[in-house]
Amino acid sequence: MSEPDPVSLTQPESPRWTLRPEGFRRWERSTALGRGDGVWRWASDEVLRWGVKTRSGFGVSPDGPVSRGDRPVIMAHPFGLSVREPVEVVAVVERPDRVGFAYRTLAGHPVSGEEAFIVHRDGEAVMLTVRSLTRPGDDPRWRAAYPALLVAQSVARRRYLRALRVRAAR
Repeated sequence: MSEPDPVSLTQPESPRWTLRPEGFRRWERSTALGRGDGVWRWASDEVLRWGVKTRSGFGVSPDGPVSRGDRPVIMAHPFGLSVREPVEVVAVVERPDRVGFAYRTLAGHPVSGEEAFIVHRDGEAVMLTVRSLTRPGDDPRWRAAYPALLVAQSVARRRYLRALRVRAAR
């Protein structure tokens, strides 16, 4: 069982996201994935293997299960371009009713912030919650592109919320 991680600003271990860090755009949404143990097992496994990201069109290298302290590189492909997004996993939660993780951005990422993907149970219902904190990154080129990055982020978030529903709906 995972313990709460004070380093994570998106608090994936908690049903209620209480932190409101100043200077960040805060975003949280949940969606139903389905019902029952089969959906729970599948969605729990997928979320801990970067399934929300990869099923949304991102590449993750190296692939495999998430682990606190990992520093994979996420590759985004907007408008036919390839954008490198270095991150660090700052929290992993694995409980009987809640599974997920959070990562923070590292230098070179287009934005600064943190994102969390959490699969949790609400009775028989299996839910996915996505939490995100965003602000402009440090690189002046990315800072100039920040308004366009917010549009791309909005598209990605819609994909995140659909990513695990594809299998769950079958």
